[in-house]
Amino acid sequence: MNTIGVRTLLVKEVRRFMRVPGQTVLSPLISTSLYFLVFGYTLGGRQAEVDGVPYVAYIVPGLVFLGLANNAFLNSSSSLFITKIQGTIVDLLAAPLGATELLVGFIAGAMTRGLLVGLLTWLVALVFTGVQLAHPALTFGFLFLTAWVFSVLGLLAGLWADKFEQINFFPTFLMLPLTFLGGVFYSVHRLPEPFRTASLFNPVVYMVEGLRAGMLDKSDVSPLLGLSLLLGLAVSATATAWVLLARGYKIRN
Repeated sequence: MNTIGVRTLLVKEVRRFMRVPGQTVLSPLISTSLYFLVFGYTLGGRQAEVDGVPYVAYIVPGLVFLGLANNAFLNSSSSLFITKIQGTIVDLLAAPLGATELLVGFIAGAMTRGLLVGLLTWLVALVFTGVQLAHPALTFGFLFLTAWVFSVLGLLAGLWADKFEQINFFPTFLMLPLTFLGGVFYSVHRLPEPFRTASLFNPVVYMVEGLRAGMLDKSDVSPLLGLSLLLGLAVSATATAWVLLARGYKIRN
């Protein structure tokens, strides 16, 4: 592997989103604070606890997931898509970078942004709820795998998209419904049938509940099942992205 090339691409990706910190970092933190105020304290006044956990603390893992997943996806998808539209993808293709180097560089940059926003979101949550981290290793395992999965999915979206509308298709019509129906603000066990059973086919449920297990020691599904699902998604999506990059899918004329 061309480690110098990978490191250069990673630094480029990090510098790209750090040039506009107000958009890439500050904006998600403001949104998180508003979620806490609206959902945590407004709804929390009516629903004091969920499974013995204060409601404002119960929604923290879901909000961390939202910030991490959205930013990891947006970074890799927008970066690769803009590179294609502007024609600067030629510079990357001319450089001594193969499919593996391109894959690692883009994914690492997107994961850096996603994990940064996720951890900053958790720090904001500390102001509202205090420190709650029952299982650090499990928590950071889910954070890492979630960032990996959504970084690769963003890369796949960037490869496939030919228009800005196509980039927005995934977050608007796929990610948003899955996240809001994924137990971010509620316990899936409280859903009536058949919605409770249907929610178990939503992969976001396992990601959110995995973080909830790591942070709060509370989960509606098995964390081991969630880890297995995430790892399977990460490996299969990464393999697909590597094959497409190796073939030059929509990046070579």
